[in-house]
Amino acid sequence: MQTIQHIVAATDFSATANLAVIRAAQLAHDMHATLHLMHVVHPLDLYAGSELSFDFQMHYQQAQQQHIQTELETLTLQLSEQFAITVQQCIKIGRAYNEIVSHAKNVNAGLIVAGAQGEHSILANLLGSTALRLIKTAECPVLIVKNTVSNISYQHVLAAVDFSAGSADVPTLADLIAPQTQIEVLLIFDSNQEAHMFKAGMDETLLAEYREKAMSKARQQLEALVSGQKSHRISSVIRAGYPPEAITSYAKEVKADLIVIGKHNRNQIEQWLLGSVTKAVVYSADCDVLLNH
Repeated sequence: MQTIQHIVAATDFSATANLAVIRAAQLAHDMHATLHLMHVVHPLDLYAGSELSFDFQMHYQQAQQQHIQTELETLTLQLSEQFAITVQQCIKIGRAYNEIVSHAKNVNAGLIVAGAQGEHSILANLLGSTALRLIKTAECPVLIVKNTVSNISYQHVLAAVDFSAGSADVPTLADLIAPQTQIEVLLIFDSNQEAHMFKAGMDETLLAEYREKAMSKARQQLEALVSGQKSHRISSVIRAGYPPEAITSYAKEVKADLIVIGKHNRNQIEQWLLGSVTKAVVYSADCDVLLNH
């Protein structure tokens, strides 16, 4: 996985979006990356209404654009000075997720950062179509910011894996995002599988044998994954339970401030809807969530 040299952050100037922008700036500082700060205007937001004269509408549009430009320039200067980073700014008109994904592709971004909520945030409704489309269509990792403090480097990172293709690079991505932080690679042994086997008629003895063999294999795979990482700051842990609940519960237990997880897409329908485990973690986690693509 290549180093992240460009980070895209979208803002609507709300308090929650500001947290995301601050986090993006902090990451740009930590990784010596360029921050691309953008604001997306919906076309209808530029017009005051059809009942008003054309001249008034044009005046309103120009004033609106100038106001946005001034706010963006002020924020750009603040971030540049506070974090000692290079910040490039732009204003786009269109659908938020389309413009963000397109701009990220144009600047070869390695990361998109967005707030979980906001007055007009792209993630105002976390399970809404715009949020899911952003996560689905982005060609680079997407960080959803939920922490109320975002101007310090991450202190405790969980890299949730399940040995699927979507989680193969999760530990490496976690190491890139938090280059000075202890990282735990977390594997959840899915207890639902055991429940299904028990219901299907497998007796306690066979179930115990299955559990022992499965756990042994999981430990070996996890040890191999961790030992293959270049960083010595990566450790591993296994927990049993229903994956989404177990991941978020363990994150709370150890006071993690970031969960890194892969997209679990097993078919075209799930690719559109976003994997159920991934979506559940994004929705229920109390800390930031980084989705690897």
